[in-house]
Amino acid sequence: MRTTLDRIRHAISFEAIALAIITPIGAWIFGLPLREMGLVTLISATIATFWNFGYNILFDHALLRLRRTTQKTVALRVVHAVLFEVGLLALLVPFIALYLDVTLRVAFLMDVAFSAFYLVYAFAFNWAYDLMFPVAPTVQSQ
Repeated sequence: MRTTLDRIRHAISFEAIALAIITPIGAWIFGLPLREMGLVTLISATIATFWNFGYNILFDHALLRLRRTTQKTVALRVVHAVLFEVGLLALLVPFIALYLDVTLRVAFLMDVAFSAFYLVYAFAFNWAYDLMFPVAPTVQSQ
């Protein structure tokens, strides 16, 4: 299992790198001022950071209980990334719709576009993070 400080480093570095990539691209794609997109992505990143922290703890505990290890196969990494994005989608669509004064449908479509980016990004980032900061295999005793 990862330590609390490691999880904080993971969550902050994940969001900081993503913001640097997605804010200017999102402003350009959706035709919004950089300031508007910046606020949406910053608040979304804050929500996502807390979701990331809690979700990864829950996912690791589930893995430990079900598989007796937190080591992830490629298939588990895909499941991990997809479930993370589905949960985040449910959290962010109402915020985007309210802040940008758009319908839930438009907010959903915007968030799906962001989620597509983050799905690929989360898979790659988490794999790279695990390679850069490995955790010794953990076995749960019965």
